[in-house]
Amino acid sequence: MLRKRVFWFTVGLATTGAAITHFSLRDLWTDSASLSYDLEQKFKNLETRISNLEGGNNPTSHEDAGNLN
Repeated sequence: MLRKRVFWFTVGLATTGAAITHFSLRDLWTDSASLSYDLEQKFKNLETRISNLEGGNNPTSHEDAGNLN
């Protein structure tokens, strides 16, 4: 009788621990993925803005490229 109770207690405790671990790790993975995606989007936007700024300056720099003064 006591062995049966200890066995089921152990099974229940292990199952509960596994469920808590699963949900915690899934939540952490989701946060990590969303942070990674957010940073990727911000860097793409920054790269686009820099490219647009450089694109506005490129014609004047090409015109002055021949002048070494």
